[in-house]
Amino acid sequence: MRRLNIGLTDEQRRGVIELLNQDLSDSYLLVVKTKKFHWDVVGPQFRSLHEIWEEQYEQLTENIDAIAERVRALGGYPVGTMAEFLKVGTIKEQSGTIPTATEMVAVLVDNHEQIIRNLREHIDRCADEFHDQGTADFLTGLMEGHEEAAWMLRSFIEGQELQPDGSQPETRKTPVGV
Repeated sequence: MRRLNIGLTDEQRRGVIELLNQDLSDSYLLVVKTKKFHWDVVGPQFRSLHEIWEEQYEQLTENIDAIAERVRALGGYPVGTMAEFLKVGTIKEQSGTIPTATEMVAVLVDNHEQIIRNLREHIDRCADEFHDQGTADFLTGLMEGHEEAAWMLRSFIEGQELQPDGSQPETRKTPVGV
């Protein structure tokens, strides 16, 4: 194989590839979880959530491909098995239970926020430690997508507490100053 000469040392590229493989793993685990919730959601929010999750897992699928291609462009090989994804990723599986629609949304918000925190750290490391501004910029775009996805999901449940059957709980209003 021809030696890469893109202005990064082998050590810098290996460091960036390691970060990208974690991001790839988290994205793949999140797409699996999003798709599972897309299939399992029931209740009054079914149609809305079914549609938003389809949009989100389609975007995640595009991101996964872009991350894997970035790894290849840097001369590495992307992880590609569920065992590797579970070993390398920070997102945990949601197996054995079917949460309520609201719980599903909350789980996905938590996962997107975990990925956002990871990406912030990876952006800094790519730029400062590995001197790879291109990957830092690439990861910034991914982070912005996760921020939007998390916001959309948070907006779905913010200020709204739902019972497992989708009904609103009784709320008591307290007068101001009491």
